[in-house]
Amino acid sequence: MAGQHTRLPPLNALRTFWAVMRQGTFRGAADELLVTPQAVSQQIKLLEDILHVPLFERKARVVEPTEQAIVLSHFIEAGFDEFTEGVRRITNSTYRNRININVSPYFATRFLMERLERFRELMPGADIRLTTMVSIRDFAAEEVDVSIQWGFGAWKDYDSRLLVHDPKIICCAPDLAKEIKTSEDLTKFTLLHPVMARNLWHKVLHHLGLKAPEIAGEIEFQDAATMRRGTTSGLGVGLVSRHDALADIKEGKLVAPLGTEILQDMDPADVPGFYLVVPRAHKRVKIISTFCDWISSETFVDQD
Repeated sequence: MAGQHTRLPPLNALRTFWAVMRQGTFRGAADELLVTPQAVSQQIKLLEDILHVPLFERKARVVEPTEQAIVLSHFIEAGFDEFTEGVRRITNSTYRNRININVSPYFATRFLMERLERFRELMPGADIRLTTMVSIRDFAAEEVDVSIQWGFGAWKDYDSRLLVHDPKIICCAPDLAKEIKTSEDLTKFTLLHPVMARNLWHKVLHHLGLKAPEIAGEIEFQDAATMRRGTTSGLGVGLVSRHDALADIKEGKLVAPLGTEILQDMDPADVPGFYLVVPRAHKRVKIISTFCDWISSETFVDQD
């Protein structure tokens, strides 16, 4: 009924449950909590009695979580994350006006740096800490408040929002371009791609009508800048960000053998982009929510 509140189980029982979910055994949870396995078992039994649902199937040496336990664990994790963030924010004054931003190196240099002063005008005195990495960091362990990363939006545990697409152009050095007349010719060469999206070339080739192609070889690169250098040096055929590709084509360093527009009508779901990624609990902090609102309102031009 409206107006009624669900009575929460004791916090200690929830804390014990979360320890068991992370450790996988009652003994592992007991070691973490500095109690006996029997005490852990009692807390889990108490929780099951209160909730009227089984949470674990007891087996010889392990316990297996039930479907209900798995569902509950996501909410318990979010709750404890909020507790941790709240305590950290109010007990350490140095954090109150600080924001730790983890950004893809490409986004930082191409889009963020030239705009960051606008955010400083919104939050005078903000202590901005910027790190550049090509992957999502551990928000809690590394004290990251918000991240902007390249990918396809597959961050289910966090709030994520597309800021700008990163369309690609099929490029190669001028010497290789002479041997590429059709999309089938691409499979004769080494294909260069980012390690963060091993299936990106598969999506491109499928878009070009090659359903199950056999390719000559492939090389993975950790970041876009290195892959771009590999492409200009003739290592193979690369998928270069449109802005960079057009600049290199203009200077004669690269050629788009199949044209610069051949991927323009790809399914947007198959086009990578830069996403704002943030734990839900972090958005309760003013400086973080202000940054999220600001960066989401910025206009980014993804095609020149």
